[in-house]
Amino acid sequence: MDSSDYQLLNELCEVFAPSGNEIAMKDFIIEYVETNSSSWHTRPELIHGAAFQDCLILKFGKPRTAIFAHLDSIGFTVRYENQLVPIGSPEAETGYELVGQDSMGPIECKLKEDEGYLFYDFGRGIDTGTELVFKCDFRETKNYIQSCYLDNRLGVFSALKVAETLKDGLIVFSCGEEHGGGTVPFLCKFIYEHCHVKQALVSDITWVTEGVLPGKGVVISMRDMSVPRKSYINKIIELAEQSDVPFQIEVERSGGSDGREIQASPYPIDWCFVGAPEDFVHSPDEKVHKKDIEAMIDLYKYLMENL
Repeated sequence: MDSSDYQLLNELCEVFAPSGNEIAMKDFIIEYVETNSSSWHTRPELIHGAAFQDCLILKFGKPRTAIFAHLDSIGFTVRYENQLVPIGSPEAETGYELVGQDSMGPIECKLKEDEGYLFYDFGRGIDTGTELVFKCDFRETKNYIQSCYLDNRLGVFSALKVAETLKDGLIVFSCGEEHGGGTVPFLCKFIYEHCHVKQALVSDITWVTEGVLPGKGVVISMRDMSVPRKSYINKIIELAEQSDVPFQIEVERSGGSDGREIQASPYPIDWCFVGAPEDFVHSPDEKVHKKDIEAMIDLYKYLMENL
């Protein structure tokens, strides 16, 4: 992919959509699909509305597999005085730039951390309940993309690139993943009862660790804090080996994704986390290797065709 391909990712990273307030991201995707899908292999049905809150499902052909990608980001909520409360688990260092808007207009301020307590530094008081997010500074080099909110705007980006050639499948855009979830159960109910889909892939971002390295391929996670069904994971790995797309295997004891809620739902839907690894997780400087982004898209295309 060249720089023009990453323009969409840049735009996604700039959309204001902290957990609980994902409406702008949903609207962005709806407009993007309506504008661009005439050139895709299959024009999807868009499923959304009051029964889905701010979630969105794209239905292609006769789906067998669903891709889950969460729309929300981490951030901060203004409390009282100049206090901040985290949304999810953001990195919080003095000097980070935050943006938002309240009843008095746009906000661009600095984060202050003091012995574990968080504050904002701004020339006026900010309305209580206002949400603030990291200011986007999207950077592209020969080998890397770096920005806030690659988790999970990159997962959304990958799903939208897969959508261009997808014949049969669901793309399920969920909400609230960074702060406790809650939307995946009713999404599972819909895809199982109305679309008869019993298998899923989770398009999200994982960590660079001693066993998962940048530039070595997309990550297939055998487990994190949740343990998916082994026979399904083995099937994913077998297909990945056939695809010739570079991939890495991950085993972790912590961390989670929409897979956690899929597994906890009352529906027998198998799931597997497949995503690119990143450095500087949950900071304004999340960093992902371009080769891993390309491998993520390529493997999703192969899996959605062959699962």
